[in-house]
Amino acid sequence: MVKRAFRAAGLDVRRWSLQSSVEYQLQRILQLTEIDLVLDVGANLGQFARSLRDVGYRGTIVSFEPLASAYKFLVAEAHNDSNWVIHERCAVGAETGMIEINVAQNLVSSSVLPILNYHLSAAPLSRYQGKESVPLVTLNSAAKTYIEEKRNIFLKIDTQGYEWEVLNGASDIMSNITGALIELSLVSLYEGGKLWNEVISRMESYGFKLWNIQPDFTDPRDGRTLQVDGIFIAKKKIENNFSDSKQL
Repeated sequence: MVKRAFRAAGLDVRRWSLQSSVEYQLQRILQLTEIDLVLDVGANLGQFARSLRDVGYRGTIVSFEPLASAYKFLVAEAHNDSNWVIHERCAVGAETGMIEINVAQNLVSSSVLPILNYHLSAAPLSRYQGKESVPLVTLNSAAKTYIEEKRNIFLKIDTQGYEWEVLNGASDIMSNITGALIELSLVSLYEGGKLWNEVISRMESYGFKLWNIQPDFTDPRDGRTLQVDGIFIAKKKIENNFSDSKQL
């Protein structure tokens, strides 16, 4: 009866367990891989950084965000957190220069790439309502000052179809990365965006293993999963830090 009452109000109540909590799973991965620096590419309003703090991560976070309104919000959010650095406003990609980003009504669906009709049908608030011109940087250049003294780096990329270009501009630092969370599209949502299998293959070529999958974007019309977050761990780290690594 309690569950039905909450669902009628648009809420859900269910038993919480450590094993089923995606937050706990991320916490354990960060602990076991001894992460001391997180590069948060596509920070939006800081949702990912706040979730890290909620699960107990106290290391350094460096957030990258191109949208003017989101960037202003991020700076305010990080004001009292000395270990949360907001990099100067920019987009991250494969080269340096200037680029235009399409601004979505819901902000979170904003992308350099044109959005496809299937995405708009599944999420009408993802419709573009303007453009902003922003500096474009690569992680090869922008991340150098942050990674010099850090031992274990976690790279999070959530750039709405532009993840491939972010990786193109990160070739020099991938050997320094211990773990990564990358948004994986199961269907085409942005014009030119790569699908999940291509990204997984690329990460495997860098020496990473897909370790965990977390739900991200589901079509409310039919329940189809459109995007997930894939967590990758460097195989050399698995061998040294995880139990039963010989069986993996």
